[in-house]
Amino acid sequence: MITPTSQVLRPLLARYAQARVAVEQQPDAAALRALEDVSYTLCVLTGTARVEDALAAADQILERHTGPAAGKDSSALAA
Repeated sequence: MITPTSQVLRPLLARYAQARVAVEQQPDAAALRALEDVSYTLCVLTGTARVEDALAAADQILERHTGPAAGKDSSALAA
């Protein structure tokens, strides 16, 4: 499986959050469809079948991209 980059995942996770808020505020057909679409996309990109698993997988991928090695690089720049 090809692993999505953080540049792909971050905007997608933001769209998911926005869609969840929209459904909570006004659960109309358009809001529900937007949530379904972004949930499906997250599942496809992470190779999962449930959005809960997709979110967990996305978190793991982002952690790998911003893990301890990335932290060392940023602290070196700050010094």
